[in-house]
Amino acid sequence: GGGSGSAPAFNAGVDHIANPSDRKGGTLRMAHSDDFDSVDPQDMYYAAAWDFVRFYGRSLMMNKIAPGKTGAELTPDLAEAPGQASDDLKTWTYKLRKGLKFEDGTPITSKDVKYGVERSLDKDTYPNGPTYLNDFLDTQGYTSPYKDDSPDKLGLKAVDTPDDQTIIFHLKKPYAAFDYFAMLPSTVPVPKAKDTGVKYKEHPVSSGPYMFEKHDLGKSISLVRNPNWDQATDPNRKALPDRIEVQLKANGEDIDNRLMNGQLEVDAEGNGVEQAAQSKILNDQKLKAQTDSAPVLRTWFTSINPDVITDVHCRRALEYAVDRDGYQRAYGGSIGGDIATNMAPANLPGAEKFDLYPNAPDNKGNVAKAKEELTACGKPDGYETTLIYRNGRDREQKTAESMKAAFEKAGIKVTLKGYPAGDYFKLYAGKPSWMKDNNVGIMVYGWGADYAEGFGFWDQIVDSRVIRTAGNTNLGVKDPAIDALIDQTTTTKDSAARNKLYVEIDKKAMEGAYFIPGVSAKGLFYRPENVTNAFVSDGFQMQDFLAMGLAK
Repeated sequence: GGGSGSAPAFNAGVDHIANPSDRKGGTLRMAHSDDFDSVDPQDMYYAAAWDFVRFYGRSLMMNKIAPGKTGAELTPDLAEAPGQASDDLKTWTYKLRKGLKFEDGTPITSKDVKYGVERSLDKDTYPNGPTYLNDFLDTQGYTSPYKDDSPDKLGLKAVDTPDDQTIIFHLKKPYAAFDYFAMLPSTVPVPKAKDTGVKYKEHPVSSGPYMFEKHDLGKSISLVRNPNWDQATDPNRKALPDRIEVQLKANGEDIDNRLMNGQLEVDAEGNGVEQAAQSKILNDQKLKAQTDSAPVLRTWFTSINPDVITDVHCRRALEYAVDRDGYQRAYGGSIGGDIATNMAPANLPGAEKFDLYPNAPDNKGNVAKAKEELTACGKPDGYETTLIYRNGRDREQKTAESMKAAFEKAGIKVTLKGYPAGDYFKLYAGKPSWMKDNNVGIMVYGWGADYAEGFGFWDQIVDSRVIRTAGNTNLGVKDPAIDALIDQTTTTKDSAARNKLYVEIDKKAMEGAYFIPGVSAKGLFYRPENVTNAFVSDGFQMQDFLAMGLAK
């Protein structure tokens, strides 16, 4: 084993480092049941890709490589220090470390970081990445480096590079926590001369300790050491394995079995083991000692559509009637997470637990209170609505069935319908006109924070100004008081004061009965005996791939 030599224990990688060691060498073997949304730094949104990209891509800032809450804190990566903000919080300046190089030995300059940011704005070529920089940078209509016809070819005016070490971002509205945007893979440098557009994912040029040896699209990835990476410029990464191999499109249950029998070190999808393996592990003390049951920055919840269920009392009837115990059982009981009574995940920094709609003592629904609310909205005998969920998501279907039974006890008649997960937001739940036409009042859903700060959880699900004609993740919250609170958070420099505002947003969202919280999620993560430095990070809500080494 590693440095400690102690026997493995359940939850040893929650708030601690399991099997610590500085041993270098070996091959870290990973497998993914599907594929990363992309390995192109400017075209990725899934947490697993953000975790993986750090092997070969360095952004201005990064999450600390540390277990639990510390992993949610930021530290400089390419930058020498956190961003320097102007008084109005609209100009942010970073200085790059000296001696940085790409895999081919050419120096990394501020212009390469700027070019990466320019690519990230092109949502036609790179549709997957987050939109925060599109929304906050003073782009003045700039959309893509491939459509830049400015005579001076200086590119995006919102980003200045007065010298090779300095990069300055100009925002159109203030944002006090811009270091979280500087942490996004959007700021990973890309050398313009090597950019091959949509083909760049075949071999992204490395700024980190590993580089691509081979990317067999949809099948496998192998990374090897980057000879031009210099540990002196990178105080965060230890880069222990000699190589990293990823098998793509592997069978999910097969991945769990290979982890348990030592043929694999990491599940690259990062969501923890599947239900078949969960039962097996929890009934076997030796297997259980190799797992971590960790809270993740995600809440499984259900949205209530105020465009269809217009009266707040009619919505509150659902809050009281819900079978909370049934909701938790749909997610596998306590191993899937704790019953949520408000929206913020339990481990979101600064979150507070509260309950505006007390359930029955057995958590199976408070029918009497639900009927009082129905009377208050002028529907004492209940009403009819449609409840939708994502097909192929067993837990969401079980949630929907549990809700139908509970709501009907209060007199609310519910029609259940499943829709394709891939188009759920484009064509169904995220399309307000379709929802209204089809009398869809209730949508089963879930949301994980983009980063471990309140804005990264709340903005894209409650801010009315992010609602478009389709593709929405805010499924109908249009509350001026919530929008005003969101704006207040962007200009509040003190994080403790910001966190209080996020609690206010949570309370307003629950008072308006826009959401039925279900489960504050947990994942069950397996760590094979041969893996050193295994732990779950709040920064990624999964195992931190970058810390791992091999015992032999």
